[in-house]
Amino acid sequence: MITKTFFNREEELSFLEEKYKGDKFQLIPIYGRRRVGKTELILQFIKDKKAIYFLATAGTKKENIERFKGAAKHLIDLSPVKDDWEAVFGYIKDNLKVKAIVVIDEFPYLVETEKGLSFIFQASVDLHLKDSGLFLILCGSSLGMMYRDVLSYRAPLYGRRTGQIHLKELRFKGTINFFEKPLGEIINIYAICGGVPAYLNEFREKKALFQLVEEKVLAKNAVLREEVPFLLRQEFRDPKVYMAILAAISLGFRNLGKIINYCGLGSKTGIMPYLHALGSLGHIKREVPITERERSRKGLYFINDRFFEFWFKFVRRNYDLVERDVKMAVEKIRPEFDEHVGSVFEGICKEALLELGTPPFTKIGRWWHGDEEIDIVALNEKEKQILFGECKWGANVNAEKVLRALREKAELVEWHRNKRKEHYAVFAKSFKEEIQEPNVMLFDLERLGRIFECPGFGD
Repeated sequence: MITKTFFNREEELSFLEEKYKGDKFQLIPIYGRRRVGKTELILQFIKDKKAIYFLATAGTKKENIERFKGAAKHLIDLSPVKDDWEAVFGYIKDNLKVKAIVVIDEFPYLVETEKGLSFIFQASVDLHLKDSGLFLILCGSSLGMMYRDVLSYRAPLYGRRTGQIHLKELRFKGTINFFEKPLGEIINIYAICGGVPAYLNEFREKKALFQLVEEKVLAKNAVLREEVPFLLRQEFRDPKVYMAILAAISLGFRNLGKIINYCGLGSKTGIMPYLHALGSLGHIKREVPITERERSRKGLYFINDRFFEFWFKFVRRNYDLVERDVKMAVEKIRPEFDEHVGSVFEGICKEALLELGTPPFTKIGRWWHGDEEIDIVALNEKEKQILFGECKWGANVNAEKVLRALREKAELVEWHRNKRKEHYAVFAKSFKEEIQEPNVMLFDLERLGRIFECPGFGD
């Protein structure tokens, strides 16, 4: 049986521990997408500390308060207190004589149980808690509600928080410790799961990759089969347009006009609120060529969530086949999968360059013009240095041929032409032969393994 793991949240734990050292009141919102590891982070933090951990549900106000009283009984008897949150916190402030942490997990569920609850919590902080030593954590997966009620400038609790943690997906390097597998297999899994710990845990079993895809994603009752619709319904009452936008981008319709046409919305004005909402939640991103200004009309939209990208490419697009014959769906996905991994590999290669740190770059992205595209372009704007990179998810790659084509495309990039210092990088599983040239770097899986400090890839 595979057990849960907790890796690579040292920075967040250290932040919480540092806050805990003081004797002043703390209000720390912890927010992030579902399954990213918020609850596990909190449980790691509060272990061996005096704490009340309460998981809110979509029940009534009275039910939640009664359950909170039950969760608190090992530290304080709240039975004399009426079913009112301000009264509860006032009683805790006056009668809890030890330093303690109070955690309200899935706080957005609690907000739904009582109109104006965020204002009640604001009053509780102002009247009772701000002069106490209580450590209050409000945790939530509904990012829209957390922004509206806790984080935004207009939120009732704005100005009361003493810090916050936006818990994001792990970077690729942070996923490696989940597995005792070759680096190439970990990259394949990352291309499905991204850096979401709960998804990664599902793929730790010692089974073939496509068997895991069938069991965890495609099968009728698979744990991740309806994950994307569930996440979108959690944030949006009517997710149809959001689903259509994500489907369009997954099909390669990345500029605004093509997305509008695919979705049938008719105008830029009609689609922009949907794009903004998806972007604020981290599901999509807009990119411009790295040498262009942010407002460039060359902007394209990309899915910014690896599991969303996999799901829209292979589950939604093949939903009829998935319903009818899962094994046939797996065979349809299999020959298309390497191309998908190749697009994810580009992001891993960018991360490797940032980890390497030499030469130092201030911006990294991609470049395109017309039909020409360069996978990676990195800039050092002060020193006028530029790196051009090409990523090939294949073995025995002819590096010399790739480098020749890359140099031809680099000539199309106008940035500081004739005044810049150029570097080149080619990434692949392996190369047919090495190249020894100044300012040219080759990265195969062995070198990437050393950069990411993978077990078995020592210097």
